[in-house]
Amino acid sequence: MQIEQTELLMAVFGAFDENIKQIERELNVSVISRGTELKITGEDEGVSIAARAITALLAMAGRGESIGTQTVQYVIGLAKDGRESEVHTMSRDVLCITAKGKPVKAKTLGQKKYMEAIRKNTIVMGVGPAGTGKTYLAVAAAVAAFRDKQVSRIILTRPAVEAGEKLGFLPGDLQSKVDPYLRPLYDGLFDMLGADNFTKYQERGSIEVAPLAYMRGRTLDDSFIILDEAQNTTPEQMKMFLTRLGFGSKAVITGDITQIDLPDGKQSGLREALRVLDGVEGIAQCFLTEKDVVRHELVQRIVKAYAEYENKKGKGKPAAKPAGKRLPTRRKEGK
Repeated sequence: MQIEQTELLMAVFGAFDENIKQIERELNVSVISRGTELKITGEDEGVSIAARAITALLAMAGRGESIGTQTVQYVIGLAKDGRESEVHTMSRDVLCITAKGKPVKAKTLGQKKYMEAIRKNTIVMGVGPAGTGKTYLAVAAAVAAFRDKQVSRIILTRPAVEAGEKLGFLPGDLQSKVDPYLRPLYDGLFDMLGADNFTKYQERGSIEVAPLAYMRGRTLDDSFIILDEAQNTTPEQMKMFLTRLGFGSKAVITGDITQIDLPDGKQSGLREALRVLDGVEGIAQCFLTEKDVVRHELVQRIVKAYAEYENKKGKGKPAAKPAGKRLPTRRKEGK
């Protein structure tokens, strides 16, 4: 391969050539740089995928995007599917600027579709495994809408359900009791606004972070509302939340249906809502996968391993007996 801008190779190769070593491991090829020439050797298919992946990474580096091992892994996956040319659409739009001046952009094609759905629809249901940016991108969209004066307040809520362990009685006033459940929402807001601005807006009532139980009986006008951890709502809670929506408002519902912490026998309100509201105009459903995980690369492997395990476990279950039919019993001799 002839490289026109050799200075971009440093960004693509990464610190101690870690990015290029990852490409070599994944595709079983060898990559050598000599001046303006890049030589890739190996099997035809591996060389072809590596060349397309490196071309896409060079284009990303040319746009000033940071390239880490996670980005390399994702681009390799796209190159294997012949979709590496789509990477240029991912970071075209900046959703929000954080308090430290860092732009928030889509890091995967799944996240890009999620961002577009939030922009175009009144209610968006974002479903996907841990680490796919469901909550973070929703908070970024809320802050962007608030800054642009599209809404006058941000409301973030989630059900107060423990993740598989009983914490007992918590000390302090009501706010202190519910804060541990709402901490992930606080983290996103601190990142976008900074701690001082967040406190200022919260005191004015422009930002509200509260458990889901506080939503009953309210009409939320001119607001951007985020319901996080929606898989832990009951069907009654989900219906109650959806009917809070007022004029000039937008709602984003996020959840992971593989991590339901409700007591046994309780149906998830998110599962039911996905079925009931499928195809309703103004409501979009976005499904993110392990390919959209933007945490440590090991998280992606963990999510994939659990998904495969659940599939195997589901297939291995014995078939249920037909309802209403009794199996014939053998009659004893002489009767």
